[in-house]
Order: sequence, then C-alpha cells, then structure tokens
Amino acid sequence: MAGSGTARFAQVAVLLEQAAASRVFPGATLEIGTREGPVFRHACGTLSYEAGAAPATVETLFDLASLTKVVATTSVIMRLVDQRRVALDEPVAGWFSAWRSQDRLAVTVADLLEHAAGLTAYLPFFRDHVGRADFEHAICTLPLEYVPRTQSIYSDLGFILLAFLAVDAAHGVSLASQFDELARDLRLGDLRFRPPAEWLARTAPTEFDPWRGRQIRGEVHDENGWALGGVAGHTGLFGSVPAVGRFARALLETLAGLPLLAGSATLARFLRRSTVPSSSRALGWDTMRVTSSCGRRLSPDAFGHTGFTGTSLWIDPAQDLYVALLTNRVHPTRDNAAILKFRPALHDAVVEAIAP
Repeated sequence: MAGSGTARFAQVAVLLEQAAASRVFPGATLEIGTREGPVFRHACGTLSYEAGAAPATVETLFDLASLTKVVATTSVIMRLVDQRRVALDEPVAGWFSAWRSQDRLAVTVADLLEHAAGLTAYLPFFRDHVGRADFEHAICTLPLEYVPRTQSIYSDLGFILLAFLAVDAAHGVSLASQFDELARDLRLGDLRFRPPAEWLARTAPTEFDPWRGRQIRGEVHDENGWALGGVAGHTGLFGSVPAVGRFARALLETLAGLPLLAGSATLARFLRRSTVPSSSRALGWDTMRVTSSCGRRLSPDAFGHTGFTGTSLWIDPAQDLYVALLTNRVHPTRDNAAILKFRPALHDAVVEAIAP
C-alpha cells in the first residue's frame, strides 16, 4: 500500500504490511514525526475483510477509543486547571453530591486522572443506564474496589466522571464543544466526537454489536459511550492519523515552551509520574515502562496511551519523537489480541530506524 517517507523506515512499513496480512487488523495508518512535522506516514490493509473493501489511506478515520481520555478529556481538564476553574487537589465530593461515602471523601480530581480513586475498571452500565444522571449516580454510589491511592486500577468510570466535571466547570459547555474549540485553536483537522455523515465513507468499521443489532461504523464502539450519546470522558473521539499527529506536535511544542495546549508548567505537572505504589500513570497519560505498548527503546521521559479499538499514541520528548498508530483491530470481533505483541515491536522498530 501507499507510503511516504525515507528508506530508513522500510522495516517499519514491512511490519505493518505483515501485520495486516496476518490479520492483526484489517487496516492501519501510522505517522512518525517530530516537533517540526511528520517524517513518515504509511497506510496498509483495507477497511474491512469483505471482498472489494476500500484500502486504508492516511485519511482513513478511526474510532480512537481510549485515546479520547488523553487527547480530549485530559487536555480539556488541563485547560480548565490553567483557567483556575478546576484544582487538581480539590475533593471530588465538591463536584458531585452523591460522592459522599466516608471512604471516598479524600479522593481528589488528580486521583481520578491517575486512576487511583478506588473505582473499579469497568461495568456494563449501558444495559440499564442512559445519560449523565444515571451514570453519575451509579458511579458515585458504587462501592469502592480498593482504598484510594493504595494502588492504581485503570478505570473508564473515573474518566466518565471527569467529563461531567469538565462540563460543570465550564458552566454547562459540553465536552464535545470544549474539545472542538481546542481543536480549532490548534488546527487539528479531522478529530471530533460524533463524526458527521460525510465522514462515513472513509471511516473504518469496528464490530457487529449484538446489543445495537448492527455493524458499527461511524458511531462509538464502546457501549457505555453509546449510552452516553457518543460523547464521554473515556471514549467517543474519531480521527485521522494526520490529526492525531498534529495533536502530538502541539504537546511537544507546549513542552518546549510554546503554550498551545496549556501552560508548559501545567503540562509538566500532568506528565509527572504518580507516587501511587506500582503505578506507571501520570495525570491521564501513561509513562514509559518496558512491559508496556511502547516497547523497550523509548526514553524514560516518554508518555502515551492506547485505545481498545487498536489505537495508540506515544510521545518521547527526549528523542523529539511521536508515533501515532490507528487501526480497527476489533473488526470483525474484539476477540483478537494480536496487537498486544505488535505494538511493542513496532515502537522498537521505529526507534531502531531513527538511531544514528
């Protein structure tokens, strides 16, 4: 399939092509870049496994899944912190009246961002809950799984609450509208919640969902996100790899002193690793660990995140590098974990390609 860049990334392209051929995913797009811009883009595979399926291109749109947590929710919260509408050390109980059991009173906004608030990872609320009121009450009254800040359990539920908090802090402006403003400021391009109908033809499908009774394409894959109307703190963004790349460059520029996303000091605070025992989390973001999706060759300063649909974004300021990978590995079924081995191999190959 079509690719662009220098010959030094030939092995990276081969890895992508081999992965598509062995059905790690139907299609994928990759962008590697620096603060100055993209240095390599590649698309491979097709949008689905059906005969005659359209080829993936660098303009293909994917359900970004949990990349939403960092690209949208964390970024919006970061801006609200800069505007002093939200404080990281303030109690969550000050935002939600139902968050009132004794064991959760000391939980802070930062604890939600670090996945250390005591919340369980996931529950299928979509089966009998619809909309904010239902979800907020259920999450705020759910018994905690562990004592807050004694460990970190990656939780969709905490990020669902963070989106509600962001709306309240912005006096009712939706998370989608706040992110749209950020995306316009940064000229990100094709990156938004609830994509318009004209995007559908170049959007990669995800699964056939028995709950909704249809093939999912152009609407959020995650069922809890669907029950929240397609805009949620943990999922809902759709985008192309060039748009995700532009976001990554805005992060690198902000770290370098140009306050595009937020103040540089604010971003540095969000990227500081948690002090929670055994946690690799920062505020929203994950950090470098050799057992993670980023492989073994990124620097200790690297930070990133993955998405359940087969997406990932890793950024390494020390090497002036980002790697954005978008796939629809959940098509035709989520019962395909081959990407867990593929992602580290890909990132290691990228670092090997840029090594002097």
